[in-house]
Amino acid sequence: MTLDLSGKHLIAGEWIGSDTTFQSSPLEGAPRSFSAGSADLVDRAAKAAEEAFWSYNTASREARAAFLETIADEIDKRGDAITQIGTEESGLPAGRLQGERGRTTGQLRLFAKHIRDGAYLDRRHDVALPDRQPLPRPDLRMIQRPIGPVAVFGASNFPLAFSTAGGDTAAALAAGCPVVVKGHEAHPGTGEIVAQAIAAAIKAHELHPGVFSFVQGGSRAVGESLVQHPLIKAVGFTGSLGGGRALYNLCAARPEPIPFFGELGSTNPMFVMPEALKARGAAVGTAWVGSLTMGAGQFCTNPGVVLLIDGEGADAFVAAAVEAAKAGDKQAMLTDGIAAAYRAGADRVSKTEGVEELVGTVNTSRHASPYLFQTTGAVFAANEELAEEVFGPLGIVVRVKDMAEMERLARGLDGQLTVTIQMDDGDAAAVTRLLPILERKAGRLLANGFPTGVEVSDAMVHGGPYPASTNFGATSVGTLAIRRFLRPVCYQNMSAAVLPADLKGI
Repeated sequence: MTLDLSGKHLIAGEWIGSDTTFQSSPLEGAPRSFSAGSADLVDRAAKAAEEAFWSYNTASREARAAFLETIADEIDKRGDAITQIGTEESGLPAGRLQGERGRTTGQLRLFAKHIRDGAYLDRRHDVALPDRQPLPRPDLRMIQRPIGPVAVFGASNFPLAFSTAGGDTAAALAAGCPVVVKGHEAHPGTGEIVAQAIAAAIKAHELHPGVFSFVQGGSRAVGESLVQHPLIKAVGFTGSLGGGRALYNLCAARPEPIPFFGELGSTNPMFVMPEALKARGAAVGTAWVGSLTMGAGQFCTNPGVVLLIDGEGADAFVAAAVEAAKAGDKQAMLTDGIAAAYRAGADRVSKTEGVEELVGTVNTSRHASPYLFQTTGAVFAANEELAEEVFGPLGIVVRVKDMAEMERLARGLDGQLTVTIQMDDGDAAAVTRLLPILERKAGRLLANGFPTGVEVSDAMVHGGPYPASTNFGATSVGTLAIRRFLRPVCYQNMSAAVLPADLKGI
């Protein structure tokens, strides 16, 4: 399909403009004008979602699965148009966007398979025991039911997989919840094309048009009105710590507080164990920079901090990392704002007393080169800002004195999405002591790999203690993500004739 943009919002099946507009800021090509969102548009979308809920939440699992698969098919039909506008807006290479589109459609199809299976419903039945003494037991049946309309915020760094039809949207629709998406200003055209695909799928399945609406951004007020709307029952968000925390606070302050499932920030520390450092320190250093600089470091799982024991192995690690970083080319960042924040973060780290700059350059445009720094465990422990995420290809090597200091620093870490351990066979005892600390800090622990690249599967956990995410019991990637938009309901002594279809017969 060719690129055909209206610059409008999709509200309950209608493409609607607005008097106020904003301009896109593409890396390539001329800016485009898009209708800006408003509280009134959010209100219309939320009311339409509530109307749609009454029919969509009772639709069969097969009907919802087929709908998700049709969305995936419609996105693929628009593949060329998505790649065209996506590369213009984000600066991401065509191959990356094509791969991300495959991940997006793969998520939709995975959730279709997941709800067909039905295990996610966690159905339970305690049969009545009328003769039990001293009191009889009633008939009890439990099932997971959808919670209502869900708000989803598009992410800046994934125009497809974490945006309009990304994981949050796929999970909510699979659960039986209508969705209102607030598009990200960094890629409004990409968001609209994907919204067109969802609209086509809604029409093909003759669903209530309020099951999905897409409201462009343009101001902070759009997001604020969305999370505060009384008909919205949960929020999925991927973005900055500051912005996410502000929205989280608004959700908590509502007359009816609602869950805010936010992924906010993580440095994803890597611990290099002594035997691994001795045997392959240089190789790990080179590979670390490869992960650190992938996609200009614009991944939520970017491994920004490395902890290792000072000595010859650390010297080899650092030398190899510096060589790899200096050999890299500048890469485009997603927005001018992200590039500016990256430069500010590098400046903040470089001015911290006791921190040595290993690789640095002047980054004055939307393109970025890597920064590498090193410091001691004592300096790292004394400066909390060194453990804060800098979104981009910036890495800090922390040289500790021994395993005892490494363990102390591990205990002081904030919540993380991931923690990586580089280990050899001789490191098993040290890792055994470290692991109980680290499993309290992160949602995903991995050995002898790198965290960039999040598998979409049943067992994946993409979340962690605050500030990595606002709900440590949830994941935004993998089929367990559906549980965020469900709640358990128990039916006591209810006639089989009126039970939900998925509870009948158990």
